[in-house]
Amino acid sequence: MLSPSASGRRKRRGEDMNWEPWSGCYKVSDGCTYCYFYGPYSKRFGQNTVRKTEDFDKPVAKTAKGAPKIPGGRIVATCFASDFFIPEADEWRADAWTMIAQRPDLEFLILTKRIDRFPMSLPPDWKDGYDNVNIGCTVENQSVADRRLPLFLSYPIKRRFVACAPLLERIDLSPYLGGIEHVTVEGETGREARVCDRDWVLDIREQCMRAGITFWFKNTGSFFRRDGDIQKVNPFKQSAAAKEMGIDILDGKKLF
Repeated sequence: MLSPSASGRRKRRGEDMNWEPWSGCYKVSDGCTYCYFYGPYSKRFGQNTVRKTEDFDKPVAKTAKGAPKIPGGRIVATCFASDFFIPEADEWRADAWTMIAQRPDLEFLILTKRIDRFPMSLPPDWKDGYDNVNIGCTVENQSVADRRLPLFLSYPIKRRFVACAPLLERIDLSPYLGGIEHVTVEGETGREARVCDRDWVLDIREQCMRAGITFWFKNTGSFFRRDGDIQKVNPFKQSAAAKEMGIDILDGKKLF
C-alpha cells in the first residue's frame, strides 16, 4: 500500500520549475566523480567557486504586472546545480529559508550529498520541518548509504526521499526505508560514465514494493547492462529507455 501522503500529491511534469539561489560545487563522494554539472567532461568543469546567482530571490520575485514569477502549485527543484547545504553558502541560506517559508503554496525539493550539515543549517522555526519542503538524500553505493541514511533518518524532517543517483552498485536500502516516502534511481551520464545494471534497479524496486513506497526509474545512464550485455544509450534517450521498462511505482507522483 502506498503512503497517503505520496498518493495525495499529484503533480504534472509541466509544473516543475528550477531555482538556483547559488551555483558552483565540488566533489564530496564517489558519485561526484563524473558530475554532469561540474565533472571533467562537463561544460561547467572547474567552476568550483560557489556564487550567489541573479535568481536568488526567484521564489518571491514578481513580474512587471505584479504576479509571482513562480505561480502557486509548482514543484520547485531547489539548488540542483550546487548543494543547498554546501558550507560556502552558509551566509545566504537563512534568507533562502525565509523565502521558502513565505511560499507555502510551492513545493520545494532539496537534494543533498551533504546531509551531515543539515542540523547546523536549519532556520530557527524549523521544528519538525516545513510542510512544503521535501529533503532528498543522495546515495550512490552501499558504503555511502550506510553512512548517510542513518543520519538522514535521525533528523527532524517531515518529508524525505532518497535518490540513488548515480547508482554505481547494488544497494540494500531496506533497513532505511521506514520514514522514506519515495526512491528515485538513475544511472550515470557522460563519456566516462560507469555502468548501471538492470538487476540493481529491479532490486531497489522490490525493496520499495515491500516498504509500500513509490519508486521512479528516472534514466538508464549512458551504459546500461541487461542480462550481462552493456548497451550504450544516447543521452537524449536515457529517460525514455527507463520509462519503456515499465517498472515505475508512482501513483501519480514524480519528485524530480
